[in-house]
Amino acid sequence: MTRARAAIARLLVGLGLAWPMAVQAAGPDDVKIATWNMEWLTSRPAGDPSLPEDALPKRDVDVATLAGYALQLDASVVALEEVDDPALVARIFPPDRYRVLFTGDHVVQRVALAVRQGVGVTQNPDLQALDVALPGQFHLRSGLDATLTFGATTLRVLAVHLKSGCWEGVLPDPKRHACAALAEQLPVLQDWIAARRSEGVAFLVLGDFNRRLKADDVFLAGLRRDEPLASATAGHASPCWGGEDFIDQVLAGGPAQSWMEPDSLRVLVYRETDPAMKERISDHCPVSVRFRIPAG
Repeated sequence: MTRARAAIARLLVGLGLAWPMAVQAAGPDDVKIATWNMEWLTSRPAGDPSLPEDALPKRDVDVATLAGYALQLDASVVALEEVDDPALVARIFPPDRYRVLFTGDHVVQRVALAVRQGVGVTQNPDLQALDVALPGQFHLRSGLDATLTFGATTLRVLAVHLKSGCWEGVLPDPKRHACAALAEQLPVLQDWIAARRSEGVAFLVLGDFNRRLKADDVFLAGLRRDEPLASATAGHASPCWGGEDFIDQVLAGGPAQSWMEPDSLRVLVYRETDPAMKERISDHCPVSVRFRIPAG
């Protein structure tokens, strides 16, 4: 991603657009689904023992900025990562517009799902098996499992925030503890995907994978072991904060593969350009994809 392209991306967002330039009109069955890591969205004060030393709790102005971007994002469903305080999330996704579900984890970086009012949703048991931490280690995040209803059509979604630190390469890697943990999370996801395949349902796995799912990636191949999965980010680089590889992913399986609208991938790039704001707002930009949900 060149600096020029990144500058264009920021300009487009300033004009109310998103990258890339093509814009598609939304119809009644045209649903925008997004994922957004909000980076330590917590009301705990700096110095709290549950936070790392470099974590910056959000100020009121930061929360207001995030709320403005949530309004601009205008998604029907948003998988959220690194959220802690439901009251704080409600200031960004207000209850008159969204219902927000949370995992039951006792961790600061929980996973949540913001669902626009009017979309049916049932929360299923958390995928707790994703917490593969050994005794004495920090717990890893469970997956949030929910069933969405659009009229007579249902869509199963699993929102995840996988182990950080194993961006690419072999699994497991004895030299990198993070890769060993991610390798243990893989069969958990494989089992969940296999269950959806057995049921014959449309489903998504989305969130912060902390993994660059390139075409030859072994982790992606593992996820596709029993079921073809369409990757929204395949072949693309993100313009977020000047350009980077995608680690926020949206994977579609079952009938949902054909529902994903071609060329509908969008990244909402922040207007702020000061590097210090990267830690104040979020080091991740919202990533969205449109799905044309059939009437059923």
